[in-house]
Amino acid sequence: MKNHLTALVLVLPLTSLAGEVEIVDVRATPGSPGSYGFDVTLRHADTGWDHYADGWEVIAPDGTSLGERTLYHPHVNEQPFTRSLGGVGIPQGTGHVLIRAHDKVHGYTKTPFRVELTH
Repeated sequence: MKNHLTALVLVLPLTSLAGEVEIVDVRATPGSPGSYGFDVTLRHADTGWDHYADGWEVIAPDGTSLGERTLYHPHVNEQPFTRSLGGVGIPQGTGHVLIRAHDKVHGYTKTPFRVELTH
């Protein structure tokens, strides 16, 4: 029994070390009329398949989801890392959007990253 307890104690801290995902930077680039591309840089101490940053989302000021980027694998040895999403439709007159990131353990970031849009 003692060996099982020791193994459990060693595994739990590794998962908790990863913490929440951090949005380091966002670049919004106008695309075709009414759409933007987003390059989002995330930092997260991915520990493997059980705890990694697994996506981010573009949200309108009213809370409507405008687009999502799913990350299908951990980026243990690539931190921070940037992934892109193009062709995100933005409602006319929208001056900013919010980006929120997600990880498999902590869910969505508590504070979204505000991005001002140029028209």
